[in-house]
Amino acid sequence: FSCREQPIFSTRAHVFQIDPATKRNWIPASKHALTVSYFYDATRNVYRIISVGGTKAIINSTITPNMTFTKTSQKFGQWADSRANTVYGLGFASEQHLSQFAEKFQEVKEAARLAREKSQDKTELTNPALNITSHQVLPSPIISSNGPGEDKLFRSQSADVEVTTEKERLKKMLSEGSVSEVQWEAEFFSLQDNNNKLVAALHEANANVDQWKKQLAAYQEETETLRQRVAELESQGTQDSSSENNKEELSQTLEELELLIKAKDEEIQMLKSQKCSRWEAEGEREETLQKLQELETRNAELEQRLHLAEQTLAETLAEREKIQNEVTKVAEIMDVKIFELSEIRQGLAKLVES
Repeated sequence: FSCREQPIFSTRAHVFQIDPATKRNWIPASKHALTVSYFYDATRNVYRIISVGGTKAIINSTITPNMTFTKTSQKFGQWADSRANTVYGLGFASEQHLSQFAEKFQEVKEAARLAREKSQDKTELTNPALNITSHQVLPSPIISSNGPGEDKLFRSQSADVEVTTEKERLKKMLSEGSVSEVQWEAEFFSLQDNNNKLVAALHEANANVDQWKKQLAAYQEETETLRQRVAELESQGTQDSSSENNKEELSQTLEELELLIKAKDEEIQMLKSQKCSRWEAEGEREETLQKLQELETRNAELEQRLHLAEQTLAETLAEREKIQNEVTKVAEIMDVKIFELSEIRQGLAKLVES
């Protein structure tokens, strides 16, 4: 672009072009985001979108009133350029950048429409055929009756009436022809832009529908898996409730064991205190010693059971916390998937409406 053009808006985006072979897939124009700018050519009174990658112009699109910038997602937009015979796509870093670019596109499009109308008015005012007055006399034209290379018939200077009639006829033809040419050109570009836009939108819609169908099937399968997982976790939660009942029973058992151990300890102390008084009775002494050993063994067993019960309780609490974390994680994943499915449904609804 030349120095006569001045940038009026710039942003950065990833640039894509539609595949000319399939008209369905996007081809990235560069590996990194590029600067995309609106330029105004004061000499030609036109607006252009320009993006340069290295020494090559990636985008050089002249804005016409018939162009339309379409947002296809939250961060992606596209427009068709019939003169370049392609469709450009831009991927932005945020939805705000996309909205700013779309608003500027609408402003530039309106400015291009006003510039075209002004140019048409200027063309009609400066057309020589419209400035011919009835007082002007056209020079005697040379009319070829048989085409190039044949003998030519020259108009006589005495045919003033015929000249005036021919002058009026030419004036009318030139006037109508200039206006019709501009109208036809505008209509042609309008039809061509609309056709390219519809073709590009159709290809993009077909590609999006196929992609959405695959993604929807994947999401449905993943949702079914998550539902099965939730059912398993719910069943585990039911088991967890039974585990909690077991925990209460274990706690009660522990209390009973502690009371029993305390009672046995007191009984051991009492037996030890009575040991001296029963020393004379050998039979009772042996029985007391055996009973004491049994009580000590029972005490050791009870302590071991207490330790195992405490260990089981700790494992049960840890397992319960793990299950709760898994349930929370699965619930969050399901919320995200449900939101994505809602977006897909809205996209399909918009596609059907369009």
